[in-house]
Amino acid sequence: MASLLNTFEGFKVTIEAENGRELLVALKTITNQPDVILLDLSMPELNGIETAKILHADFPQIKVLILSVFSEDKFITHLVEIGVNGYLFKNADPAEVEKAIRQVVEKDFYFNDDVLNAIKKRMAKKRSKLTMLDYIPSTLTSREIEIMDLICQQFTTTEIADKLCISVRTVDGHRNNLLEKTGVRNSAGLVIFAIKHNLINPIALL
Repeated sequence: MASLLNTFEGFKVTIEAENGRELLVALKTITNQPDVILLDLSMPELNGIETAKILHADFPQIKVLILSVFSEDKFITHLVEIGVNGYLFKNADPAEVEKAIRQVVEKDFYFNDDVLNAIKKRMAKKRSKLTMLDYIPSTLTSREIEIMDLICQQFTTTEIADKLCISVRTVDGHRNNLLEKTGVRNSAGLVIFAIKHNLINPIALL
């Protein structure tokens, strides 16, 4: 799957693997680890879901972009919840794959309209089942919600800092607080959390 990067200017392929187990072994043997891994879910020996979980646990600095034929909203949302940074269908053209890779590197996540609609559909179902045991968004400050909204709109950390006239370090601090308070793994998880709790207008994400 990493061979796709050969067609994109500015990307360097550091690993090519036939399956998840081979990928994990290779990652432990190289010095310069990749920024992004294109992960096919339909792999032998170790499937994509299990590989993604191990990648997040053992190599948290590496971002994971999923390529799959599956379009079920439950399936897509589950993968984001376990820590992947983006999801593409296998029929995506090279231009979109390149866009997704760049956006995952620069902004931490990538969702196209189809994936975002699947997530919104899934979160609408979950909202109807929320209980008092679910996380209460009122523990978030107004500034944190403001920054969450900008993250969900795919502004970079630098762009958010400029927009709010605060330092990049302050934005990073708020983002870390958001991850800790919401219990999600990355910015992709923040999108799901925000949609689930009606903290942002989903139309703004399209």
